[in-house]
Amino acid sequence: MIERYSIHATNQQLKERFKIEETPGYQPRYNAGPSHLLPVITHQSPQGFSYFYWGAPQQFLKNKTVAERIVNTRAELIAEKPVLKKTMMRFRCLIPATGFYAWKKVGKKTSIPWFFVPNNKTIWSFAGLWEEYDDPEGNAYHTFSIITVPANETVAEVTERMPVILTPQEESVWLDKKSTEDILLGLMRSTSATELTGYTVSPAINSLTHESASLIAPAPAADQFGNLTLFN
Repeated sequence: MIERYSIHATNQQLKERFKIEETPGYQPRYNAGPSHLLPVITHQSPQGFSYFYWGAPQQFLKNKTVAERIVNTRAELIAEKPVLKKTMMRFRCLIPATGFYAWKKVGKKTSIPWFFVPNNKTIWSFAGLWEEYDDPEGNAYHTFSIITVPANETVAEVTERMPVILTPQEESVWLDKKSTEDILLGLMRSTSATELTGYTVSPAINSLTHESASLIAPAPAADQFGNLTLFN
């Protein structure tokens, strides 16, 4: 499962990268996580950012597990389930990102955080789905999930899944209202292992409230308790 990523580019960098209008209110995030309100680009409004909750808003999550927040959608399920195909055809989005985190399990209760970044230092986009729903009080919310596929050789050393990472050309196809189901499903594949690099980072990333540039800095392999480990 992918449950953290970073989007720490500047407003100007994002404007140039995605050819969008500059968005007031954008704030870089080194620790974007479930329940956070984050920028996406929908295929209905590709000219700028929309701000949706990842998985669900915080007030809706009181007793729910990470899995219940629907932060990820498996590409394989989209191909199998008509309801997800319908969602893909109607509610697609790009999720701008500068990297993603994953945890390598080295014991029953021990895991080490890693950070994966593009080798060409560009700004990524993940393929995503979004939806609108009403809470019991009748308030409307917009949420999104990241589409995942089996990990490539580099990421598989740490975790089994990775986001669908789109090239700029594929982004245009993903946002194109005329794209067919078969064309869209064809975009769901793992990025080449040679296109990204991973390294261990501080276990401070485990806290959803921690927000600092230090989170993306290389750090000795340590578990969630701060204990240094020989495993990486």
